[in-house]
Amino acid sequence: MWEPEPGWVALPGGAAPSTVGVWRAAVGDHPVVIKRLAVPSPHDPSELSDPRHVAYWRREADVLATGVTARTVGLCAAAATVEEDAEGITITREWVEEAAVTGLFVALSLGRFAGSDLPRPTFLAQGLLRSRLRATQHRAGGWPTLARTTVADIADSLWSRRETFLSALEALPQVPQHGDPTLANVPGRRGDDALAIDWATLGIGPVGGDLGFFSLGAREEFEPLLDAYLMGLDGAAARDDVLLGAQVTAVYTALGRAEWALARVATGEGALASKYRHPAVAPHLRTLQRQFAQVEALLGW
Repeated sequence: MWEPEPGWVALPGGAAPSTVGVWRAAVGDHPVVIKRLAVPSPHDPSELSDPRHVAYWRREADVLATGVTARTVGLCAAAATVEEDAEGITITREWVEEAAVTGLFVALSLGRFAGSDLPRPTFLAQGLLRSRLRATQHRAGGWPTLARTTVADIADSLWSRRETFLSALEALPQVPQHGDPTLANVPGRRGDDALAIDWATLGIGPVGGDLGFFSLGAREEFEPLLDAYLMGLDGAAARDDVLLGAQVTAVYTALGRAEWALARVATGEGALASKYRHPAVAPHLRTLQRQFAQVEALLGW
């Protein structure tokens, strides 16, 4: 049975269903990060074994083993080795030192990556936002906790129109996307490119999708990030297409996160409104507030 070595230091993260854990360790004098993935059991959801599904269990290992992002422009992967056994896969990658990259640099890099010539192996994720909204529908039937808040009408309108916006996303130019671009997942720099980690959601998606996701956690405002992304994209798609892809991704992701956070505390004592300042809830509500300009744009679309 596989077990981590004594002396490995557990790191945060690893929330994916097939991730056993993530640790910092060393190979000789070189710091590394080790991630362990477990083979799905017969009782696990079938999507873990679907190479196109966002939850595919071994995508990150396949990305690193094949080297599809080793030399891509905009975003590229840190050096890594992949070892497979009967129980799962062990990924060992170099430790990426934080380079204090700015949000504008990451947005520029995401645009360059979106315009890159990424190989199209069968394990690339597709329909990322559609998969997440389908899971929400299956689990809760929508956003029932948001229906108890002051954004109830907005949430209801956008939830009821989700198929319209998902179809609009699928009609946009489909480009390479990291799928989970945060400052934590784009910590380093290699020359003119950003050095990214956690490639478990690498795939093909609507132009602007990565930008919308990244904007939720960026310090910079949306418009400068949009301009930087467009600069990196260098004319590969129209501004209106990028804007729509970013807005839909950002708004639906922000609403989904707010619903998730509120639902976790909603069953406790006291009125729901009294829990808006809860430390597990407040950051998601602040993120949603920052998206009101994008929400208004979608409501008028």
